[in-house]
Amino acid sequence: MSKIYLTTDSFRNRAREFVELSVEPGRAILTPGKTALIAIDMQRYFVDPDSHAHVSGVEMIVEKIRALAEAFAVADLPVFFTRHGNTSKDAGALGRWWGDLIQTGSLGSEITPDLDTSLGTVVAKTQYDALYGNKLEEMLRERGVERVVITGVVTHLCCETTARAAYVRGFDVTFPVDATVSYSEEFHLATLLNLSHGFATIAFVEDVLDALVSSE
Repeated sequence: MSKIYLTTDSFRNRAREFVELSVEPGRAILTPGKTALIAIDMQRYFVDPDSHAHVSGVEMIVEKIRALAEAFAVADLPVFFTRHGNTSKDAGALGRWWGDLIQTGSLGSEITPDLDTSLGTVVAKTQYDALYGNKLEEMLRERGVERVVITGVVTHLCCETTARAAYVRGFDVTFPVDATVSYSEEFHLATLLNLSHGFATIAFVEDVLDALVSSE
């Protein structure tokens, strides 16, 4: 069940508390010219209010991801939008765990029209790990990417799994606290605390945007 823990009024203050609890000072936010943005699963299944899987507060991160995507595109840095979808053949353990799946090609699988996917590349995925079973890693390496900025839904599932997977594959990781959202504050905070200790730089979206400007 989704709990509302991020609202228009409280979002900034709550995000700052998360960062103060989890961030390790001195870590780089961007690798100049070699950083890519990954927006994970910003699909109707999670974004549309009438969806049973709607993540409360997701509207708070849509504008943040839009700003990042536009800034990365202007800087000629790669932007990737993942689109999760499953069939009975490729769901694997997800099918056994959840039962209900995002069906490939369904309306729910569509990326929210509030994000302009023409700014980047849409990549299909079938598991929590956005780098599994597709060519995303290959595309990152072709562009000379050394660092990925992870955004999207859901913080403690696909976003955290992808952050860990990227790190294991040799990429540095930046995880903006205010560009992912989960089903509860506890899930969100747990991810930030875990990732900050050995996997990712925790930052605000504005920190990433400022780093983009300063690296030009």
